[in-house]
Amino acid sequence: MKKGQLLPSADFIIRPIEKKDNAALANVIRTSLEELNYALDGTVYTDPNTDRMYECYQTEKTAYWIAEFNGKVIGGSGIGEVKGDEAVCELQRMFLTAETRGKGIGQALMSKCIGFARTAGYKRIYLETFPNLHAARKLYERSGFEYIDHPMGDTGHFSCDVYMVKMLETRR
Repeated sequence: MKKGQLLPSADFIIRPIEKKDNAALANVIRTSLEELNYALDGTVYTDPNTDRMYECYQTEKTAYWIAEFNGKVIGGSGIGEVKGDEAVCELQRMFLTAETRGKGIGQALMSKCIGFARTAGYKRIYLETFPNLHAARKLYERSGFEYIDHPMGDTGHFSCDVYMVKMLETRR
């Protein structure tokens, strides 16, 4: 697929992560960070959990989805716990390959994550990002995230310096 080429929605799927996805997903994440000039300490680039994503999302309060195109892992995103606050979860590791960005896949992943967070009983979704990731930040804003001036919890990713949170409506 060439950059800018449309991606038919029927050709990509969003599915739960499987153990076999670990290496391909780690490659997508690290390649993306290199392309964006964020291959830094204090990010998922150096986080040892990046190589064992499946294992990190096996509790009832966590989930991770893979975006796949023609059988190839092209990205993913998940919901993880925030230590010290059971009402808050974190949108984690939302990455897509360069040629698949801007095609609606991020929005599909976001919908899965928000839906899971509600079902799991979370009240807020927190995320950390970088100031120069304008397209990603626009997606977060469109999804209802608002900027805050401080980190929430200890994510271990001290190089991120933009913080956002989304309040989740309570369902009756």
